[in-house]
Amino acid sequence: MINNIHILWADDEIDFLRPHIMLLEEKGYRVKTVNNGNDAVDAFRNEPFDLVFLDENMPGKTGLETLAILKTINPTIPTILVTKNEEEHLMEDAIGSKIDDYLIKPVNPKQILLTIKKFTENKRLISERTSMAYQQEFRNLGMSINDDLNHQEWADVYKKIVYWELSLQKLEDAGMHEILTMQKAEANSTFSKFIEKKYLSWIQNKEEGPLQSHQLFKKKVLPTLEEGNPTFFFLIDNLRYDQWKIINDIITDYYRLEEESTYYSILPTATQYARNSIFSGLTPLEMERRFPKEWQNDDDEGGKNLYENTFLTDQISRLCRRPIKHSYNKILTLEQGKDIVDSLNNLMQNDLNVLVYNFVDMLSHARTEMQMLRELANDERAYRSLTLSWFEHSPLLDALKWLAQKKARIIITTDHGTIRVKKPSKIIGDRHTNTNLRYKQGKNLNYNTKEVFVIKNPHDAQLPRLHVSSVFAFSKDDYYFVYPNNYNQFVNYYHGTFQHGGISLEEMIIPYAVYTPKG
Repeated sequence: MINNIHILWADDEIDFLRPHIMLLEEKGYRVKTVNNGNDAVDAFRNEPFDLVFLDENMPGKTGLETLAILKTINPTIPTILVTKNEEEHLMEDAIGSKIDDYLIKPVNPKQILLTIKKFTENKRLISERTSMAYQQEFRNLGMSINDDLNHQEWADVYKKIVYWELSLQKLEDAGMHEILTMQKAEANSTFSKFIEKKYLSWIQNKEEGPLQSHQLFKKKVLPTLEEGNPTFFFLIDNLRYDQWKIINDIITDYYRLEEESTYYSILPTATQYARNSIFSGLTPLEMERRFPKEWQNDDDEGGKNLYENTFLTDQISRLCRRPIKHSYNKILTLEQGKDIVDSLNNLMQNDLNVLVYNFVDMLSHARTEMQMLRELANDERAYRSLTLSWFEHSPLLDALKWLAQKKARIIITTDHGTIRVKKPSKIIGDRHTNTNLRYKQGKNLNYNTKEVFVIKNPHDAQLPRLHVSSVFAFSKDDYYFVYPNNYNQFVNYYHGTFQHGGISLEEMIIPYAVYTPKG
């Protein structure tokens, strides 16, 4: 029985509603009745209520007039308008006045009970049903993870994990969160073994594999370009699939989602490799050979992503039969983002506009280095929340809103994801070994073979080879590399940070979404 829900019901014909009120009282609800708007306001001021039913057509103050006053007193209390009038303008006025719902007379007991449960027990009911549904799905997911999955089936498993992660994050059920975290860890462990087994065959084209970074433009972007209908390709660096899901809820206020898919980042899942491969349409080894002056290896000085437009221009000229007018812009600051919004009208003259947003990548690095951000984004949910907050107030959203009024095609994707690292993995290398925590390139590396995927001949993975004896070592699961001589310092500093470069569902299976404006 429910005995703590207090309802205010205002209706000038309240006596005719007595059977309904008696039914509610039998079910444990407390109901305060009044027959006009003034008494409703007085009662609302003097007593705490959980829900209000307002008759639309009362003498004196109307339902909407009463509603306006109640919302100034306490706007958080759900208020339901009860009316005989089904005219559209009344419904629009009610919605504009922030009514929470409305019922058309004559109302029946089931309608009333459903409405009350919707607004007073919704959170509890959703929590119970969500927990129950995940418990039922837990076994199915577990069985899938241990099946002999192909690359598409792994993408589907990861999407399901993200779905439950986003569903369960709304619940205050620590037990369910812990179970999902354990299942996700199991999935990453099995996925790493899958990548070890398949990756070299994919990158060497010995067997049909997933769409990968260097194939993205050739297979997905360039074939869909249309003359007179510009495409805007937004690459948000370091954007995971779960982060895309939460910003997609905002984007679809203005756009229709025409395509939702994923592709696989190449290894290493690091910007200089994955993003350069996207824009060049080449593997890192092919880039080194075709662009010996522009390609930067790990031990080279200077920026690693300074020639993306050069790579893109070259790819377009190689692959496109007709001239493609394009632009390339990289946004690193708020002012640069605002400048892009101001120049959108000029960009509409191009067939293709590429815009790289670096914010999420900078957020992950800043979170590692700034204590305040580490505390603000102390877990996956908080990290997603920071991403959402940035997006809601970013020039990127302003640009998308502007483009929603035009005939433009929008693509949103990324170059790789990121994983929250929790387990240190000891590695020894010489002073020329690179500093990335999720992959190492060097000679005479010493590591725990169970915790890494090693490619002894980089050319087998279409990667440059710095020295004859150089190897690549990729951390698996949520491991991160630390050196034994400063082990405790590294563990204290990097534990729980978001890193990329290695092998995980979060880093390798990444979103690709195509939108068209609703207008």
